[in-house]
Amino acid sequence: MDKLNINQWAVEDRPREKLMRLGTAALSDAELLAILVGSGSTKEDAVTLMKRILADCHNNLNTLGKMSIHDLCQYRGVGEAKAITILAACELGKRRQMEKPEARPDLSSATRIYNEMHPLMQDLDVEEFWLLLMNQNHRLIKKTCIAHGGISEVSVDIRILMREAVLANATIVVVCHNHPSGNITPSRQDNALTDCIKRACEVMRLHFMDHIIITDGQYFSYYEAGRL
Repeated sequence: MDKLNINQWAVEDRPREKLMRLGTAALSDAELLAILVGSGSTKEDAVTLMKRILADCHNNLNTLGKMSIHDLCQYRGVGEAKAITILAACELGKRRQMEKPEARPDLSSATRIYNEMHPLMQDLDVEEFWLLLMNQNHRLIKKTCIAHGGISEVSVDIRILMREAVLANATIVVVCHNHPSGNITPSRQDNALTDCIKRACEVMRLHFMDHIIITDGQYFSYYEAGRL
């Protein structure tokens, strides 16, 4: 019986598609390695090949990482490029174990948010609109520039904000933008946008913590002003 290539498998069984659908934790070691090497041999697919190699290593990734390029190249379907890829992945796994988790800044106040964003925005001559996403402990998950605009205003798509928040599994949302003029007073457009974001966050069950207007040396916080 001829072997089936991975691209002939049912979509839900293909390693790449499975990872996209279920996340990395749902894949076996062999499936993860198969994604890296890409293909097997004429006699077996990449997953089967990786299962065979792992079986010879007693299904221990640490043992796999101790193999040499020469050892791996003894398997049909593994050349130098694939062997190097496998060993590089094992080394990255080892180095990750040695790393400390990245410290996430605590952005639990408007002042802390201003201090985080001021270096990025102090010299801008046009408006930029930034989204800051946090977990329930006010630790930053992600910050991203959503829009880059003109001297006096910037166009913001609320759908992009909500999509970014959901994809990041955030629970707290903060937005900020700069006023190149140096005037921290919110405009009518700023107020309308704040109201729109607040309503969208309520629908999505996200906590809209603040909207902060930044200039070089001072800021305006909707929360501190009692307007959120």
